[in-house]
Amino acid sequence: MSTPAPTAVGFRSERGPILVAIMVTTGLVAIDSTILATAVPTIVRDLGGFSSVPWLFSVYLLTQAVTVPIYSKLADTIGRKPVVLVGVGLFLLGSVLSGAAWSMGALIAFRAVQGLGAGAVQPMAITIAGDIYTVAERARVQGYLASVWGISAVVGPTLGGVFSQFVSWRWIFYVNVPLCVLAVWLLLRHFHESVERRRHRIDWTGGVLLTSGLTLLILALLEGGEAWAWDSAWSVGAFALGAALLVAFVLVERRADEPVLPLWVWSRRLLVTTALVSVGVGAILIGLTTYVPSYLETMLGSTPIVAGLTLALLTIGWPIAASQAGRLYLRVGFRTTVLVGSGVVVLGTAWLAATAPHPSVAYVGLGCFVVGLGLGLVATPSLIAAQSSVDWGERGVVTGANLFARSMGSAVGVAVLGALVNGILRGAAPGAATDRFDHAVTWAFTGVAVAAVLMTVAAVAMPRDRAAGAAAAPGAAGADEPVATA
Repeated sequence: MSTPAPTAVGFRSERGPILVAIMVTTGLVAIDSTILATAVPTIVRDLGGFSSVPWLFSVYLLTQAVTVPIYSKLADTIGRKPVVLVGVGLFLLGSVLSGAAWSMGALIAFRAVQGLGAGAVQPMAITIAGDIYTVAERARVQGYLASVWGISAVVGPTLGGVFSQFVSWRWIFYVNVPLCVLAVWLLLRHFHESVERRRHRIDWTGGVLLTSGLTLLILALLEGGEAWAWDSAWSVGAFALGAALLVAFVLVERRADEPVLPLWVWSRRLLVTTALVSVGVGAILIGLTTYVPSYLETMLGSTPIVAGLTLALLTIGWPIAASQAGRLYLRVGFRTTVLVGSGVVVLGTAWLAATAPHPSVAYVGLGCFVVGLGLGLVATPSLIAAQSSVDWGERGVVTGANLFARSMGSAVGVAVLGALVNGILRGAAPGAATDRFDHAVTWAFTGVAVAAVLMTVAAVAMPRDRAAGAAAAPGAAGADEPVATA
């Protein structure tokens, strides 16, 4: 039986400076999501190991995903501030170590440290915004946060391309240092919260089982057909043991006093469907981020800067749509907004899959932009729908569960697509087998389109809701009451 969470939190700060701090911490994750992808070909030329490239993304996403529930539970017991500060510190450490990596294996290990930090940074920023702004106000705040992604969409790929082409790919990690320092200073100076303290127990057993089970499943996906045959004892054993550990995790969570991922989150229709939507968002985003730059640089000889800016159209379209999503869901509701966005994503991903056999920067750029527009109408509205259905004491866990689902969609998505691409390449380097690589990327984009269709199915299953504009005026009693029901 879980112990009741604190029911109130006090903020002794102006919301403006806190919002700036949130935007800076969001910028850490936003830039990192685009700056690495453009440097992958350069990193491979320097360190080798193209078949290990999916691990650069998977290990980061895995450590991020499995720690989000732990950080979220801590945030609901000891407060948001200490959790986000620890996250920024770990992200800084991982960035410095990644910049100094001497091999692909070392870089993968240090990316895991970065992921440990990101597991706290992104969900805490969103949770804090949910704490200090009402549902109606979040439509405006959403535009500010979307602008962070828009700026990062241009700055990230451009810096990644410039560093890779003219300086060193290592600076794509060192650029995080001043951002981390600024984020810490803003949080220490301006964010002051008072939380009802209580004794708590962290479900470490559940955390270990979840981490171990997911790690084995992703290991089996990425190494199957590479390090061992799909039907070998190693492959079957990894899948079986991973599944068994996840079953054990569910059993432990049913008895834990303070479960790391409360099972009640998965018993409410709204929370389950928005989580499934987030799984689709994660798989689509990582699929394009991983393979668009390599596809353009290999098939067309594009420079890292051109490849990066083409990918940036994805994260430019996202904030453009996200900045208007607030107005839309205030008028027609969360479900309708997410459905419209899902349809746009299906169109964009289908275009990319259809045009992949005919390499063109224009074709890829158009597809990425359309997908970004759709995701902007899907990601934040679905998350806010989940947040608005619970009170403060549950908001951290719900936010964490939703972002956990997105991270797992990315981690499993990149593993599945990596296994597909590596299986088609059969050990050949992309540049040495361009026809085979083109075929592999076509199938990868097709897999992304399938994920978009499944995401749309999850959106259809969301419960109907009344427009968020029906919420009370900011500051009035009941202004932060749910407008979406679980």
